[in-house]
Amino acid sequence: MDPNEVLKKVGVSEQLIREAESFRASASVEEEYKDRIPVPEYTYYGTEVWNRALAALLAGENLLLAGPKATGKNVLAENLAYVLGRPEWDVSFHINVDAAYLIGTDTYDGNKVSFRPGPVYQCAKHGGFGVLDEINMAKNEALAVLHATLDFRHIIDVPGYEKINVDPSCRFIGTMNYGYAGTRDLNEALCSRFAVLDMPVIAKDDLTKLITDKFPDMKPQIRDQFVALFYDLQKKAEHADISERSVDLRGLLDSIRLVKHGLKSGEALDMCIANKSFDPYERSLVQDAIHARIPADLDNRTVFGN
Repeated sequence: MDPNEVLKKVGVSEQLIREAESFRASASVEEEYKDRIPVPEYTYYGTEVWNRALAALLAGENLLLAGPKATGKNVLAENLAYVLGRPEWDVSFHINVDAAYLIGTDTYDGNKVSFRPGPVYQCAKHGGFGVLDEINMAKNEALAVLHATLDFRHIIDVPGYEKINVDPSCRFIGTMNYGYAGTRDLNEALCSRFAVLDMPVIAKDDLTKLITDKFPDMKPQIRDQFVALFYDLQKKAEHADISERSVDLRGLLDSIRLVKHGLKSGEALDMCIANKSFDPYERSLVQDAIHARIPADLDNRTVFGN
């Protein structure tokens, strides 16, 4: 689908659609990096979030998407790169990610030592969108290397090599979950370099649109029960009856996909949602919530088609 059509579909303002079109026209992409422009599998729905995120990026800001699980942070980041026509580099942070990995390091190719650029370097040089996933799992000393890249200096200084200016169309989009094991607070210096968007849980109407997009032949009454199941599980997690492990939007969509490929609904929902709770008591609570909404014997013919 054309990027403008996507933006109209999700309700983005006319002004931002015009600005996004102008951005795409003014920021060219080198041929060898065009295959890095993502084609999202899912559309992010949420007009207010879209308007805020696009306004920040078009104004030249870097963006930090913060919020709990199942709020679509990575889906939104991919959608933003697509509608603005930018190649995407992804960095999944963990405790062992260091500055050399982000910027680049020396490597021996069998004949000589040369510089192998990292994803942040590549993104900055070629005007890409760098998605910094789970940014609050990284060590602060690793992230310190980003300070000059993200602030008004817009440079990357590679010791022993070159200093490069960050391409004007480059943006960085960080994502972070609250309360995951191994996470930490971002230091103030880094946090100040982002516009922060607090991601809400997907609204019921938007989740219905998302499932309809992906499974247009799914019977509406059964689709609505899958939607209701997601919010049943979310409510149980809010009341601390179960953990957030089972509030899994990906798992919900995956379970529908498994039904489409021949599994019964009970098997699919066990594999994609219930079995992710490893405590037997919690798993039984999740299964009770599933069975209250969706019979275990629904098959492809029952769920899809006329």
